[in-house]
Amino acid sequence: MTTKEIKITYQEFNSLDELQPEDQKVAEAAIDAISHSYAPYSRFNVGAAVLLENGTIVKGSNQENAAYPSGLCAERTAMFYASHQYPDQSMTCIAIAAGQHGVLCEHAASPCGACRQVMAQYQTRSGHPMAVLLIGSKKIQKFEKIDDLLPLIFDNI
Repeated sequence: MTTKEIKITYQEFNSLDELQPEDQKVAEAAIDAISHSYAPYSRFNVGAAVLLENGTIVKGSNQENAAYPSGLCAERTAMFYASHQYPDQSMTCIAIAAGQHGVLCEHAASPCGACRQVMAQYQTRSGHPMAVLLIGSKKIQKFEKIDDLLPLIFDNI
């Protein structure tokens, strides 16, 4: 038997002002996307923004539906739209922000497992890391690659 360890490294920032300009731009886009969320049931509004290698930013927001689970998370909304509109552009970063009652949450919301797997698929497809920014009003976390959020990526097919 061998015991192994998985180590996750990330950066933590206290405000958007501490981010590099490109990261700040995609983070602000994710915060803006919150306002387009349709979340009448959970009242938990999520916005996501994907930065493409050509500098384009694509936004998405969570969309709920009374026929649960027919809704879709903000992260997948943004990634699927980006992949459709810009099929030849790799996703280099995704920023995620959540709010309630029109106010950005203090602590960053972490993506669900399904969204992490979709992020991993696009990262694998592009052949280079996709950074992840988790945005909260009190702190921002930056992960350099999806593997840091989903260390045992399903890619056996």
